[in-house]
Amino acid sequence: MKVQGNMLSWIVVKDLEAAVKFYTEVVGFDLLNKSPEYGWAELSGPKGASLGIAEESSEMEMKAGSNAVMSITVEDLDVACDFYRKKGAKLIGEIVEIPGHVRMQTFLDFDGNMMQIVQKLSL
Repeated sequence: MKVQGNMLSWIVVKDLEAAVKFYTEVVGFDLLNKSPEYGWAELSGPKGASLGIAEESSEMEMKAGSNAVMSITVEDLDVACDFYRKKGAKLIGEIVEIPGHVRMQTFLDFDGNMMQIVQKLSL
């Protein structure tokens, strides 16, 4: 079996509405669909990757902040870090650079989900 790509990553959050607001207004995703009755929403970035958001419930084993790390590619990591910090994201550690490849910064959203901002570098 060959993997065809990473079309959807998903996370668990405590508040579906607050998460949708954060990921559309702060991170910059577009809302594809939302089903509050199922505690689910799907968002998309400009190149087609999707983020699923599941609201924590008593039927779900996973709790908010306990799964998935997604990388978000940006043009300028320093600008993105400043923007995310001002919007309430908690930056973790220092920027890590792999010379000639990427610069990365880890952050936590308001539910403790770990994410990563990545700037690709030219070789």
